Amino acid sequence: HLHYGGAPTGPAGTGKTETTKDLAKALAIQCIVFNCSDGLDYRTMGRFFSGLAQGGAWACFDEFNRIDLEVLSVIAQQILTIQRALVQQKEEFEFEGRIIPINKNFGVFITMNPGYAGRTELPDNLKSLFRPISMMIPDYALIAEIILFSEGFRSARSLAQKMVQLYRLSSEQLSKQDHYDFGMRAVKS
Repeated sequence: HLHYGGAPTGPAGTGKTETTKDLAKALAIQCIVFNCSDGLDYRTMGRFFSGLAQGGAWACFDEFNRIDLEVLSVIAQQILTIQRALVQQKEEFEFEGRIIPINKNFGVFITMNPGYAGRTELPDNLKSLFRPISMMIPDYALIAEIILFSEGFRSARSLAQKMVQLYRLSSEQLSKQDHYDFGMRAVKS
């Protein structure tokens, strides 16, 4: 067991973060979602990793590739230190100059939206610490149909197709505003 985390990659709205949260929930592990930005530094991340390693929680770093390249290199070393302690089945290990206990349930997951402005390519030493997972845009009509069937609708197939058509037309014809969301979150609600 290598104690790698996952690295779901794909376009916005494909369920990368939700998949990670649902997996943690299914395994009864606390999952903390953290939205990354270019303002993060390695000290902040070190404190975050220290708490997670001791508590045995999972972290899902959303849009991880927004962090500056210099900081990503240090983060790779921090994660590698924790993963080595897990592989060696240590109860305590040295992290950032302190001896801390480690909980074997610790896990790190990162999500990335490739191709957007302001995103950096991950260094190879960081990529090697995660299992890559490719996500695609789901079939909204099928998902809506299943949700409607589960709620007891008899004509779920035709309703689902109409619902997806409504959201598609709305996203194309209404003005672009931040509070409009015609993706999977809208279908689910």
